[in-house]
Amino acid sequence: MAPSDSLRADRFVADWFLSAGERGNPDTRLDDPGTPNQAWTMGNLVRPLVHGSTYYRELAAAIGRTRKGDLLFFVDWRGDPDQQLTGEPELTISRILERAAERGVLVRGLIWRSHLDKLKFSSAENRHLGQDIDASGGICLLDMRVRPGGSHHQKFVVIRYPGRSELDVAFVGGIDLCHSRRDDRDHAGDRQPQPIAAVYGPTPPWHDVQLEIRGPAVAAVETVFRERWDDPQPLSRSPIRLLADKLHGLDPGRRKLPAQLPPPAKTGSHAVQLLRTYGRRRPGYDFARNGERSIARGYAKVLSRARRLIYLEEQYLWSAEVARSFADALRRSPDLLMIAVLPHFSDAEGTVAAPPQHVGRLRALQLLTAVGGGRFAAYGLENHAGTPVYVHAKVCVIDDIWASVGSDNVNRRSWTNDSELSAAVLDPAVLDPAALDPAALDPDPPRSYARELRLQLACEHLDRNLGDDADLIEPGDAFAAFATTARNLQSWHDHGFSGPRPPGRLRPAVAPVLTASARWWAPPLYRAVFDPDGRTRAERRARRF
Repeated sequence: MAPSDSLRADRFVADWFLSAGERGNPDTRLDDPGTPNQAWTMGNLVRPLVHGSTYYRELAAAIGRTRKGDLLFFVDWRGDPDQQLTGEPELTISRILERAAERGVLVRGLIWRSHLDKLKFSSAENRHLGQDIDASGGICLLDMRVRPGGSHHQKFVVIRYPGRSELDVAFVGGIDLCHSRRDDRDHAGDRQPQPIAAVYGPTPPWHDVQLEIRGPAVAAVETVFRERWDDPQPLSRSPIRLLADKLHGLDPGRRKLPAQLPPPAKTGSHAVQLLRTYGRRRPGYDFARNGERSIARGYAKVLSRARRLIYLEEQYLWSAEVARSFADALRRSPDLLMIAVLPHFSDAEGTVAAPPQHVGRLRALQLLTAVGGGRFAAYGLENHAGTPVYVHAKVCVIDDIWASVGSDNVNRRSWTNDSELSAAVLDPAVLDPAALDPAALDPDPPRSYARELRLQLACEHLDRNLGDDADLIEPGDAFAAFATTARNLQSWHDHGFSGPRPPGRLRPAVAPVLTASARWWAPPLYRAVFDPDGRTRAERRARRF
């Protein structure tokens, strides 16, 4: 790359990514102290792994390549020991990690301790996975260093191969190591299901995305793990839980990790920025004394630049406060379009659990529709059998330039309260070099990584083969194609499934309906339990993240 090209790439990345100062967390070791104010890494190769089956297959292969002396670090919200990675009965999450530890791999894990199973959480499963790993020579800690009612929601794996650094890899995204995630493009669901609302059937179809990262950013993901592992605060504030850990043999003590290896060599053209949320708590995290909200701040920066298309795949579009960031972008840019792919129904059901979720979704959709009008469209997915697909993905692509995949949802909990990790990716290489002409009307033309991710997802939802996307490249054309496909499929439903099923898996998302009584009792429960706000009162009044 010529010096002028390198300078142009650096300026481009700085325009879209947060600086270290903009991250707002001076306590972290994540940002490179040798490069003043740089909060990202260059020279990476990032590959989207769409669907849990794809991710699990790559993860199993990466773990299978480990040998004595290698390092495997993982963080999870929920872990089911018996979850199969490839369909082979013996290749379960627990067994593959046990075998790695038995052959001398340094296996270290951090799993959210979780709330009680009777509240439909996963404390027992997470505890059993930790016990299995500990029995094999690894160490897996149950981590409850969160705000009251909060969770560690990050989901990532880092594998380092000393002496074979070309193999170093990190996996970051929204896919847990647990039941229901191993689905594929056909969306028949995982044969090991995690029960959710009955409308999704006995094996809920599940749409999700993880990233495979190679290059210097692997060391950055490792730093995220090390910061949490090294934090000196007790794993729980409850003496009862700490005693239970001892009784279950889950108190291995704080064993120091070996010194961190140098970052892997550059291996591609992608710039990667890790964005996080850590809620403000007392006492604070050693690496984020006042918390961190770089996910929210990263969105604020890129949404201020959005001009053509916001493409969002999102499990929880719940919060009007968070949706306001997207609405402001639509208001500011009259040509901007927004497509949101959401679950048709919430994962909870019942007269108490569902309405609070509906409150947040209803308010967000009403705001975006009021501001965006015909420039905003929301869709749900279904498989070819007509079963709704649960959209668990957390993906955002802006102007085919900036793309983010992570654990964070578009709600207050993810932006202010829980622990989250997202990887934003920029590709300095433009699709059309002529577009960089100083006389060009567009100062920031589309880039290949972000566009290819959007098109891959669009082709699946429109029932097209990969590459059948000539009419999806321009934002207006893509917006129209989604609308037409959804309208045709909805009409087929409305007319009693008469005739052949039209291609596509999209139908318009319908705003939830609240009963008169739920309109007064559900909002307080939504605010306090389902979508708490971790900001200070002053920050809330100032609408500042």
